[in-house]
Amino acid sequence: AGVYTDGKTITENGESEVKRIQTVEQWHTVLEASKEQSVLLFKMSLTCFSSLSAKKELHTLVTDLPLYIIIVQTEKAVSQAIEHDLKVRHESPQLLIVKQAKATWQATHYHIKEAAVSEAIALYS
Repeated sequence: AGVYTDGKTITENGESEVKRIQTVEQWHTVLEASKEQSVLLFKMSLTCFSSLSAKKELHTLVTDLPLYIIIVQTEKAVSQAIEHDLKVRHESPQLLIVKQAKATWQATHYHIKEAAVSEAIALYS
């Protein structure tokens, strides 16, 4: 649980599925979908302690918004496309709320906390 074994999804103790973006085409589909419903994007490193801490915070998050994850070591092209398309400087870990194909909120590193994210969802999604 919580391990990216299949390359596509993460589930932990029956929690909602987190979808992994692995191609620029998948990213563009998610970006287009954000015009209908806001989405959460979580960019993380598998070797960074602050990324793992942020991921743990997100496992406690309760939201109806789709949550997508990008592993920066293996999806560098996706990370670069996100930076280009949203005009948001790359960070890792980084959590973005994307609404109407625009980044409306972001947090990085130890600012990714469940309470802050829940509040941001209420205000910016």
